[in-house]
Amino acid sequence: MFPSDITEKAEALLEACRRAKLRIATAESCTGGLVAGALTEIAGSSDVVERGFVTYSNEAKSDLLGVPAALIARVGAVSAEVAEAMAQGALERSAADIAVSITGIAGPGGATPDKPVGLVFLGAQRRGAAPGSERHVLPGNRSEVRLASLRLALDILAQRARG
Repeated sequence: MFPSDITEKAEALLEACRRAKLRIATAESCTGGLVAGALTEIAGSSDVVERGFVTYSNEAKSDLLGVPAALIARVGAVSAEVAEAMAQGALERSAADIAVSITGIAGPGGATPDKPVGLVFLGAQRRGAAPGSERHVLPGNRSEVRLASLRLALDILAQRARG
């Protein structure tokens, strides 16, 4: 179902989390659950994947993850601050040890002068540590942006799993 490089990254991540006894939560917007889907495509992933949140709307980000509506109104849903709040909310609302979040503009519409198509923010947090985020502007069409975001999310989760 997923390209082989994604499956290989997901398998390596799951194994690293098993060794470290870590569980994962995902909080996804523009990827619509692709990260959780890639991880759960692998048999036996239930010992690592704690839960996934698909929070496509601003209301879902607030209702499910506790992202303050005022924050979204002030900086926009596609921002480092919201990505970090999403990851933090995923940890607070789960029994996971590490969380990743993705919010972005996959296109073809939705861009603004300040926020082009392909702009993606990934948030990550490990329980007991401060959240962090990465900003990327990814090339390609909607599917390419979403798959590139998935790859980045697996990489950032692997970094957090290592500590």
